[in-house]
Amino acid sequence: MKAVICTKYGSPEVLQITEVDKPVATENEVLIRIYATTVTVADIRIRSFTVPLSFWIPARLMLGITKPKRPILGVELAGEIEAIGSKVRRFKLGDKVFAATLPDMGTYATHKCLPEDGMIASMPTNSTYQEAAAIPVGALTALHFLKKGEITSGQKVLIYGASGSVGTYAVQLAKHLGAEVTGVCSTSNLAWVKALGADKMIDYTEPNFAQKLETYDVIFLAVDKLPFPICKRALRLNGIYLNVTAPVKNLEMIWTTLTTSNKLIMAHSPSKNVENLIFLKNLVESGAIRPIIDREFSLDEIVEAHRYVEKGHKKGNVVVTI
Repeated sequence: MKAVICTKYGSPEVLQITEVDKPVATENEVLIRIYATTVTVADIRIRSFTVPLSFWIPARLMLGITKPKRPILGVELAGEIEAIGSKVRRFKLGDKVFAATLPDMGTYATHKCLPEDGMIASMPTNSTYQEAAAIPVGALTALHFLKKGEITSGQKVLIYGASGSVGTYAVQLAKHLGAEVTGVCSTSNLAWVKALGADKMIDYTEPNFAQKLETYDVIFLAVDKLPFPICKRALRLNGIYLNVTAPVKNLEMIWTTLTTSNKLIMAHSPSKNVENLIFLKNLVESGAIRPIIDREFSLDEIVEAHRYVEKGHKKGNVVVTI
């Protein structure tokens, strides 16, 4: 089968298109013909080995010493079931499905085997393959953290990085949960993020933009670029700080945890409960949320797709059609 192999850590040019053996489904697996995948920040970080210096050694041991242990990157897909194992009951041949494949990755290819009980579900009936592929990782991450934030109707939620993959889903999901949402992004993204449902918008490129912040029940950082002291001042008593990245806790964070009633929740891996994926499918079908696609590339353009995402300015998701 056709696949993209990450030959070593480095620039996008380390990605090479080649032929590899097509996988064969075991008795509990399904074989999926992939029609669309995405380029996520996770793919960029693994390919370039962009990790904090303090995590360098454990990351090398986990990911691979000189190159990724799992050379086929890609963490989400949409496609059609081409073969099923003898014990599979949830799916049948021809089913259209979408899935998240962390930590195994492997979606930069024409085919991928997944266990029947993995993070795989029937595609939303109103989605294209490209749209469905852009749902699992960003939406599952946003949903996971918003659940941790225990958001209830009427609460005020600040979402920093509202125009990215996680951020666009966070805006829509927070509104679905009944929150008053303030989105923070750059000037060019203000109008369309507001169109996703944000009640208020703040342009982080404006001088002293932090002075426009109010007091929030929940502060959600989809990107770790709002300094914690600013977040702390904008968080109400008993408020919740959510950070989807893995920042090293500084002294002020530790002191806040010890001396206040505020909660700091960071770097929790999304639950592998497939019910969350089915929940998102239903929300897409009902029109409550929708995937945002910035650009589409072909598999032959995977290097260009990585270059684009690596710039750090994508809106929503970048899709690769296979």
